[in-house]
Amino acid sequence: MKIEFTKMQGTGNDYIYIDCQKYNLPDPARLAREMSRRRFSVGADGIVLICRSEVADLKMRIFNADGSEAGMCGNGIRCVGKYVHDRGIKRARRLSVETPSGIKHLELTVGDDGCVSSVKVDMGRADFLPVSVPVLSAEPVINRPLSILGKTYPATCLSMGNPHAVIIMSEDLDLLDLERIGPAIERHELFPDRANVDFIRVLNRNTIQMRVWERGSGETLACGTGAGAAVAAAARLGLCSFDTPVIVKLPGGELLIVCDSDYHITIEGPAVTVYEGVYEYN
Repeated sequence: MKIEFTKMQGTGNDYIYIDCQKYNLPDPARLAREMSRRRFSVGADGIVLICRSEVADLKMRIFNADGSEAGMCGNGIRCVGKYVHDRGIKRARRLSVETPSGIKHLELTVGDDGCVSSVKVDMGRADFLPVSVPVLSAEPVINRPLSILGKTYPATCLSMGNPHAVIIMSEDLDLLDLERIGPAIERHELFPDRANVDFIRVLNRNTIQMRVWERGSGETLACGTGAGAAVAAAARLGLCSFDTPVIVKLPGGELLIVCDSDYHITIEGPAVTVYEGVYEYN
């Protein structure tokens, strides 16, 4: 079976996009594992399936590199907007996208060449309720110390459609042994469904540096939902202002996040087509 795909990236968060109106993919988890293997296959943080929807303009499903299905991806959904616009599937400047975490709304910026250059996503509200994250706690986890590998890390936990643990750091994030610490926090007993782990350093009230360990993918160059979670957590802790644009600096680039006083999050950033190809799938 030959599958046409498009490789896309948003601030270095790269996924393989497939138009599922063309194909019947009975085992997308297996396909994600096979196509995401770097050096042995296409290589990516996962695959994104673009499907028909009865309640929105289109539907997005996302599978991480390990085959697990994610509820949401802020960088991935921006590229979905570019994909459907630039291919003429839906030429609107505003799109609604059905996801496992609800319907999300996109606002597209189109350049002089007629192609989408950046996308703003209405992500909905950040949710700190333990049952929503989920975390095994009776109370919201706000700046709670977690003992990991002989060291304590202050965690603030919330859902952005998927579970996030935001860790405020004071030292240089480049010195962080993420390959060792990330998996330990991801699989901490506090998180029954594991968690994305966002290490952040607040540079000032309008700028945050961030590295992320993504559940099911490992370290990635960016994470849209993680950037939203980082700003929401920082605002709750009084480190950033509400209703004010905050730049989140990631290894793959920058995202612009606004968190209002009700913890409603918008994310704006680039969406880039890298290349197209055909994958032979047995």
